[in-house]
Amino acid sequence: MNAQTQIANLEVGFDVPALPGMDESEIQTPCLVLDLDALEYNIKKMGDYAKAHGMRHRVHGKMHKSVDVAKLQEALGDAVGVCCQKVSEAEVFARGGIKDVLVSNQVRDPRKLDRLARLPKLGARTIVCVDDLDNVAELSAAAQRQGTQLECLIEIDCGAGRCGVNSAQDVVEIAMAIQAAENLTFTGIQAYQGAMQHMDSYQDRKAKLEIAIAQVKEAVEALKVAGISCELVSGGGTGSYYFESTSGVYNELQCGSYAFMDADYGRILDENGTRIDQGEWKNALFILTSVMSHTKVDKAIVDAGLKAQSVDSGLPTIFGRDDVSYLKCSDEHGVVGDPDGVLKINDKLRLVPGHCDPTCNVHDWYVGVRNGKVETLWPVSARGKAY
Repeated sequence: MNAQTQIANLEVGFDVPALPGMDESEIQTPCLVLDLDALEYNIKKMGDYAKAHGMRHRVHGKMHKSVDVAKLQEALGDAVGVCCQKVSEAEVFARGGIKDVLVSNQVRDPRKLDRLARLPKLGARTIVCVDDLDNVAELSAAAQRQGTQLECLIEIDCGAGRCGVNSAQDVVEIAMAIQAAENLTFTGIQAYQGAMQHMDSYQDRKAKLEIAIAQVKEAVEALKVAGISCELVSGGGTGSYYFESTSGVYNELQCGSYAFMDADYGRILDENGTRIDQGEWKNALFILTSVMSHTKVDKAIVDAGLKAQSVDSGLPTIFGRDDVSYLKCSDEHGVVGDPDGVLKINDKLRLVPGHCDPTCNVHDWYVGVRNGKVETLWPVSARGKAY
């Protein structure tokens, strides 16, 4: 029995929010809706860009947490694999058939180290980030216990102020330790400048990336002097990929949110001063919500509140409308300003979430829609995988 047949045997409203063939108006809310035409456009566009610039594109699985979306990115966008932030996410993608998995984070807990070291047994090339000599020994021991080979990227702190080493000397020292360690392979550098991705100004983002690029070039040159080859220099996000891809040193991108496009990313500006959700990318992800009350003349109450979304990067916007606006939310309710009283009970609105990653993590399903009809359902495969 295939996945779509299994879904067809489920009950709408109990197991799933919709079934293939339904009208969009019949979808149970609140739920995540994917505009499949927009999603496919975004995926193909990024894939074509990466190919034209000689870049590998490793998509960020932490954004959508979906094996189905990752496979679409491989099929339409020539993605080479995924990034994950947690071992549990990586396990889901490896079991789902993704063959090249990078845990773009540090793994230190003993049990997590053993789980990480078992991933190659699932048929996945397994890469992990390192920024500490002690971690090299830990990874080597885990890989030896499991009889597998792990690859390592040394993470550089190029402005995010989180994990990562700060000097080319540190990079060389750790790379030499990795080369000397049993069951480990030194593969390259992780250099993702996350702190600047949401800066409005294109020129401000460029200035921050120039600093990061200089750091990376220095590290690559120091490795070369030490006789150490660097297969991958990985980084780049939706707000910066055009800088890394023309840097002459990066060869792998890690873009994630471009595929869905949320409200916070959408407001940043491209080189011409245009919002990127009006020029570069299309909104593909929405929280579908329904009007449940309208006792206040100028306000409608919808069923998408805090439990249906993350508002850490701001409130959602209402897609395709300027006559109503999302004003505030509580646990179960959203308040929509409706000054002209145009909304009616059970009317549906498409909300563009402020931050797609944590919003997707609180839902079970994506409902794929094309031309107003439900075409497919995809599980949020790695939902809740935070360990």
